[in-house]
Amino acid sequence: MFLDKQRSTRSTIAQGRLLNAQRSTSNAVVMRRYSQRQSLSSLSEINITPLLDLAFVLLIIFMITTPLLENSMSLVIPSSGATNLPINSSQVQTISIDRTETIRLNNQVVDTAALSAQLIELKRAHPDVAIVIRPDRELPVQKLVTLMDALQRAEITKVGIATKADEK
Repeated sequence: MFLDKQRSTRSTIAQGRLLNAQRSTSNAVVMRRYSQRQSLSSLSEINITPLLDLAFVLLIIFMITTPLLENSMSLVIPSSGATNLPINSSQVQTISIDRTETIRLNNQVVDTAALSAQLIELKRAHPDVAIVIRPDRELPVQKLVTLMDALQRAEITKVGIATKADEK
């Protein structure tokens, strides 16, 4: 039905053009028939469906493998190859934490509440105090972060973490 309408529309248009051409000129005008150029052209469009399929497959592969790569990472810290600069030892205090989470301030055992109070008093007495934290290698990171939070509450900004030198 659509093709019949299209054909009748084309023939009506062609007849109208022919009548107009005959009216405007007295000479006989020969009209060329409308040709379909689409049948003569080649297919120059790229089908992107296979490309999208490939992109989605690669995306799924990366989504599956990325979490596996993160969990397989093995870290061995702390160690450092940097040299130590000379420091005024009277301004440096040492906080050590062993695997059993025993905290020592200058080799004296203290608990967490007493440590916060001592750090505030130490900052008040010596404004330029520096703290060196010596954590055990097996210490959970959260315990180290808790200690650093206590240093931040005491407004001690000169903080370092002691590491051992790399063995060559």
